[in-house]
Amino acid sequence: MPRIDFNVAGPCVPGRHYMLDPLRGIGGELMDLIDGGHYFVIHAARQSGKTTLLKQLTRDINAAGEYHALYCSLEAVQDFTEPERGIPAVLKRTASAFEESGMPDGFAAGADYGDVANVLRRSLVAYCRTLSKPLVILFDEADCLSNGTLITFLRQLRDGYVNRGDIPFVHSIALVGMRNIRDYKAKIRPDSATLGSASPFNIVTKALNLRNFTDAEVAELYAQHTVGTGQVFEQQAVNYVFEQTQGQPWLVNAIARECVDEIAKRDYTILITQSIAEQAIQNIILARGTHFDSILERLKERRVRNVIGPLIIGEDVIDRSDDDYLYTRDLGLIRECNGKTEPANPIYAELIIRTLNWNVQESIRSSYEEYDAPRYLKDGKMDVDFLMRDFQQYWRENSEIWNDRYKNNYYEYDEYATHLVMQAFLQRVVNGGGQVIREMAFGRQRADLCVVYDGQKYPIELKILQNMRGNAKGIEQILGYMDKVGSNTGWLVIFDRSPKKSWGKKIYTRVEKVGEKRVTIVGC
Repeated sequence: MPRIDFNVAGPCVPGRHYMLDPLRGIGGELMDLIDGGHYFVIHAARQSGKTTLLKQLTRDINAAGEYHALYCSLEAVQDFTEPERGIPAVLKRTASAFEESGMPDGFAAGADYGDVANVLRRSLVAYCRTLSKPLVILFDEADCLSNGTLITFLRQLRDGYVNRGDIPFVHSIALVGMRNIRDYKAKIRPDSATLGSASPFNIVTKALNLRNFTDAEVAELYAQHTVGTGQVFEQQAVNYVFEQTQGQPWLVNAIARECVDEIAKRDYTILITQSIAEQAIQNIILARGTHFDSILERLKERRVRNVIGPLIIGEDVIDRSDDDYLYTRDLGLIRECNGKTEPANPIYAELIIRTLNWNVQESIRSSYEEYDAPRYLKDGKMDVDFLMRDFQQYWRENSEIWNDRYKNNYYEYDEYATHLVMQAFLQRVVNGGGQVIREMAFGRQRADLCVVYDGQKYPIELKILQNMRGNAKGIEQILGYMDKVGSNTGWLVIFDRSPKKSWGKKIYTRVEKVGEKRVTIVGC
């Protein structure tokens, strides 16, 4: 009997992978669109189950017998930007998909590949004329197409759609990828070269977004492993995985696989505890696999930087209808929760910060001989005051260097160097066995960090100086954060970016006491 695994590469295969019903919660809506003869979009972040869903949907449609359904991936066509090469490649890829699926022969037979403006439409018309049932095509990785190929591809589909009353044509089409249809125009070379509307494909009836797993579904997925092997994920571990992933499918599977295969070494008598799940998360973050690399590559894009940068320092939210905001949300990097916008999950938040401050971390590592033998520990507790004095000196000596480097490297996050360098400095604590919990959200005008060491919590708030009223607000905010984490001691770090002010005035430390609470204000 073949071994069943948690899947972290490619679509899930029934009988080979633990998996949930890929059509849960969306199958009825998809069939309503198909029955209505609609053209629609399915979009979701990478490795969130799109291909698994499409393959299952194709099987179900064909099994029902009312339609011919074709799954066709266009990923192999992404390098052909000009229609003279791209459209023939699309046709050949589609013809291969028809052949591999066992559908009737004849698609694109005798096609005139020189007539790139009409050949796709004509081929689909001719093929649909031979079929006894309506045709449904699910184009996966449709957003891989770009420039002239994308324009020509969409124009011909639209032409066939609007003339379906006079010619046989595809009954229903789904365009599937990471991007919503509004973002397809961003892949067209000249900004003005759309299809005559704000959307390059304005016949789309609906754009659907795949949701993540719920907490109950994470438990259901892990329970499949327990039924098959007897190995138990304790409830605390399941809850922790959901909290850290917010149900992102690849992360949920990757953590389970790391726990079972790499940490427990497939010894099914070992109980998977929260501490094992915590170690698994650190392992996959440090491993930086292709899933993370594909996400982090997006941080270099201007559109993403326009959203992630302000998020890091808690600036006011940009217009939530703004294309950059919607694009970043659709990529799965941010989410909206209880009226606020924040990183999509704590793992992505950690990964974004670690990636953007990686060079700073390495520089600090080489600057401090005792980086891995923490000098900031005193009587078994963390001496945060020592860390803050250390950071003040480091920032005074290196702030100009890092502002310049962030401006000139390929990430270009120089406006946010204050928070990134501070968080890189605190990475010393993580390397010394501690933990840094990051809370970022638009509109907070701050970033909250909670350093955890040996069960003790040390809340730290980072703010950029606006005015003295802002300082008073910062004290009020850190007091609230101290209440939240259950600490009577906190630190408020205020960065003064005034170019004319001397370091003697920027660097200071003072203590404010409010009842039994003690707040140390650290000027930088």
